Amino acid sequence: MTIEPTPPQEIATDQPVDLQVVGERFMLRLAVPGDAEQLFALGQDPAVTRFFSWGPYSSIEQPLKYIEDLQAKRDNGSLLEFVIVERESDSVVGVTGLTEFSKRDHRAVVGSWLGHKYWGTGVNLASKSLVLGLGFRHLGLTRISSYSHVRNGRSKSALERIGFVTEGILHGWHWHGGGAQDVHIHCLLREIYERSEIGSDAIEITGTVPPAFLT
Repeated sequence: MTIEPTPPQEIATDQPVDLQVVGERFMLRLAVPGDAEQLFALGQDPAVTRFFSWGPYSSIEQPLKYIEDLQAKRDNGSLLEFVIVERESDSVVGVTGLTEFSKRDHRAVVGSWLGHKYWGTGVNLASKSLVLGLGFRHLGLTRISSYSHVRNGRSKSALERIGFVTEGILHGWHWHGGGAQDVHIHCLLREIYERSEIGSDAIEITGTVPPAFLT
């Protein structure tokens, strides 16, 4: 099955962006200041941020600053990130999005993190289905990559179960914990996504795409 990208809606740069990606149980939406308290509760756990360049959160001001900075990053095309929301409870359970976006090469990098209690519950697969659907079906991407720390076997296995291919190790790629860290680089191509289980998942994309991400 070949999925043709949905032509994004052209919008003026001063028009508000209300982009949402909706699935059966979860949805992705842009973060608002009211989400800071839930993000703080999730991100203050050292287990959650162990392999990341940020955290753990130590004050509510940190997630508030993160949310405040997102608009500028959407404007300059460096980051299109969402909170992951459980539709039934309206609870924020984590964050996912696209970065390292290249219009010319039709590629980006996906990254995600979840609250510890949501690990192993299916949220990762469901949220990846939504963000990959946005990237491949709506933004016209042909390659989406992802990184995982070489000691983070859980993340590596989760990506490979979705269909990502581990291409190798990037040595000294990521600075964290006072030193350079090695990471795996993983890749999912559109043609592989289209043949995967999540490639035909029903999702609804509403709202407008920030102009910097229009291909």
